[in-house]
Amino acid sequence: MATKIRLQRHGKKSRAFYHIVAADTRAPRDGKFIEKLGTYNPNTNPATIEINFERTLSWVQVGAEMTDTARALLSYKGILYKNHLIKGVAKGALTDVQVEEKFAKWLEEKDSKIAAKSSGLDKTAAKAKADALKAEAEVNAARAKEIEAKNTPVEATPEVEATEEVVETATETVEEAAPEAKAPEAPEAPKGEEPAAE
Repeated sequence: MATKIRLQRHGKKSRAFYHIVAADTRAPRDGKFIEKLGTYNPNTNPATIEINFERTLSWVQVGAEMTDTARALLSYKGILYKNHLIKGVAKGALTDVQVEEKFAKWLEEKDSKIAAKSSGLDKTAAKAKADALKAEAEVNAARAKEIEAKNTPVEATPEVEATEEVVETATETVEEAAPEAKAPEAPEAPKGEEPAAE
């Protein structure tokens, strides 16, 4: 019987939640499994992975196959690295003490990376929130100025009065410069001739 470590989908639509299981390769994806090894929640940032380290390591050591996603998760948690170190002990390249030291060092580095990512995400979220509040305050101030300008009565300013005077003066000047239109005069009859009687 071929055994595979894979994900079993749970959760609801668009909010998937997975169980990491060891199952027969012939079983349906969400069907019967041999052993539940942990859970994987990709909805959080960073993703939450809870796994039974010792049981999963034992399945890997006996040759259980892994899906690509399951391999990535086991690598992320250090199970594949620990298996690699244990194989080094079997070959005589390392001792058990060296394996524990190397794995502890790897775990510290991994934890520091995860902590840095979490703090970076928190800082980014805080900065985004502060920027949003600042933008909202600017919009509110602009709206307040618009409302104040709208509610303030309009007073005639000296500039407007001066402009009206200039327009009136220009109109008067144009009227004086233009000759008055007179009605056309009838042509005069030549002297000595009397207008014809009707």
